[in-house]
Amino acid sequence: MRGRRTRVPVVVQARAGRGPGARALWTCAEILVTCGVVVLLLAVHQLWWTNAQARAGAVEQVRTLEREWDSSPPAATPEPATVSPSPSPSVPAADPTAASARGPAPAPPSASPGPAPSGSPYAVLRIPRLGLTVPVAHGVGKRTVLDRGYAGHYPGTAAPGRPGNFALAGHRNTHGEPFRRIDRLRPGDTLTVRTRERTHTYRVDRILPQTSPRDTGVIAPVPRSLHKPSYGYDTPGAYLTLTTCTPEFSSRYRLIVWARLVPPRA
Repeated sequence: MRGRRTRVPVVVQARAGRGPGARALWTCAEILVTCGVVVLLLAVHQLWWTNAQARAGAVEQVRTLEREWDSSPPAATPEPATVSPSPSPSVPAADPTAASARGPAPAPPSASPGPAPSGSPYAVLRIPRLGLTVPVAHGVGKRTVLDRGYAGHYPGTAAPGRPGNFALAGHRNTHGEPFRRIDRLRPGDTLTVRTRERTHTYRVDRILPQTSPRDTGVIAPVPRSLHKPSYGYDTPGAYLTLTTCTPEFSSRYRLIVWARLVPPRA
C-alpha cells in the first residue's frame, strides 16, 4: 500500500550466564595472573632494586671514606713486614661457615686487627680487571654488611697487609653483587686494598672453582681446602681470600680466589 513502511523484526537474545565451571576457571585465571604479577615484582625488587640501592650506598660510602682520608692523612708509619716461609701451622678443625651471598658465618680465629663494630667500613677494595670498587666492612653479617653491597671481612682473619689471611666475603647476586664476576679473575691480576694508613697491593695467585660452604680451610691463616687438599698453600705468608657463592643464583657451593701481598718497593 502506498506510504506504508515495512518493519524488520529485531530478535533480542538473552545473554547466557556463566556456569559454575566457567566461573571457577575465570577465578583460577585471575589468581594465576595476580601471582605472576607478584612474582615479577619480587624478581624486579631482588634483581634490580636491591642492586641499585646497595650500589648507590656503597659508592657513597667509598666517597665518604676517601674524602675523610684525603682531608686528614695519617702520620707516616713503617710498612708491615712480610713473613718468611716456615713450616705450616696446623689447620683449625672444621667449623660451619657460609661464605656466601646469603650470609656467611664467622671464621675460625687467627691473627686479626683490633676489635671494631660489625658493619663499620674501614677500607676500599679495588679490582681493576672487573672495574670494581667496593667498601670493606668489619664482619660478614647479612643485614649489616653484605646486603649493603659491602665486602665483609671475616672476624678473626688478618688485617690488610699483615701476615696471615685477610679473608673477604661478598654477594654473587643481588644487593649490589660486588663479587659477581670474580670468576673472571686470573693469576697475575692485581687487587688493591686502601686503608687510612696506606694502599696494599695483592696479586691473584690461585683459584678454587668450587668447594663446600663448610670448607673453613680456605680462610685459615695458611689457606688450604679441607675438602680439596690439592688447592691451597703450605707456608705462611700474607694472603687475601675472596669468597662467594657458586653457581650464580645458588648458595650450594663456594668459589674461592686467593691472592698474595706484593712486597712494597724499597
